[in-house]
Amino acid sequence: MAKKWTLRDKVVLITGGARGIGAATAAELARRGAIPVLWDVDEPALKTTAADLPGEPMYAVVDVRDYDACKDGVAAILDRYGHLDVVWANAGIAAGGPVELVAPDIWKRVIDINLIGVHNTVHAALPAIIDAKGYVAMTASLAAYVHAPGVSAYSAAKAGVEALADSLRLEVEHQGVDVASLHPTWIDTDMVREGDEQQDAFRLFRSKLPPPFKKTYPLSAIVPTIADAFESRKSRINLPGFVAIAYYLRQAANSKAFTRPIRKVVPQMRQLHIDQAAREGIDDLALPERWRD
Repeated sequence: MAKKWTLRDKVVLITGGARGIGAATAAELARRGAIPVLWDVDEPALKTTAADLPGEPMYAVVDVRDYDACKDGVAAILDRYGHLDVVWANAGIAAGGPVELVAPDIWKRVIDINLIGVHNTVHAALPAIIDAKGYVAMTASLAAYVHAPGVSAYSAAKAGVEALADSLRLEVEHQGVDVASLHPTWIDTDMVREGDEQQDAFRLFRSKLPPPFKKTYPLSAIVPTIADAFESRKSRINLPGFVAIAYYLRQAANSKAFTRPIRKVVPQMRQLHIDQAAREGIDDLALPERWRD
């Protein structure tokens, strides 16, 4: 049975904390008495988000691809607070396009941030989390359950995050540590908006999804759920709750019958990607502008 565990005075490290789900949840965790620590590579957004939190929250520019930076960041947290109770490896990016048309270095960059970066964050924090008998959370996705065309790197990384969480959960349970994977569907964040606004093939794909999986949900629909799940140390957090349908029916969700409407438009998606890439540049199309540098 999940344990009730107050967040008050718990130090919570959140990567990807400058925007979106990470930033919104940091505010809710702070409201419940937690002490958020934010990492991100977007320093201006990081400062803005931290300034809106109570007190003087700790934040740092950390690239989760750099394991030494993660270790140094955890050491700085312990130096300031003396303990680290929760680590949430949430940082992630997405790249769009068919495998044949996405440059290998861009494909690898998604894996490096979304999967290797999750490992780097968790591994660096784990000794402190074990000492605290704390909680590890990793942001996977609905994409860990259902694998779509045009987002192969993202899907592969998120499936890997789910597997990492499942393995780690078994390894550290006897040490008093609980492990969660988070599985959001389309949430109203910069990542989803940029895909809708900037990629023609992505918009077409979204339009062919069945309800409720085609809808974009506000942050307010999931942030309280995340905070509640952290308090109860849940092991799998589907956001919103209906995403559990895909978890329990993942074999059917990836079947020919379920994917037929998508498969019918894949040739059109490919051509849209080619046409747009001819106008904008294929590498620029694959990554939203703020992730290219």
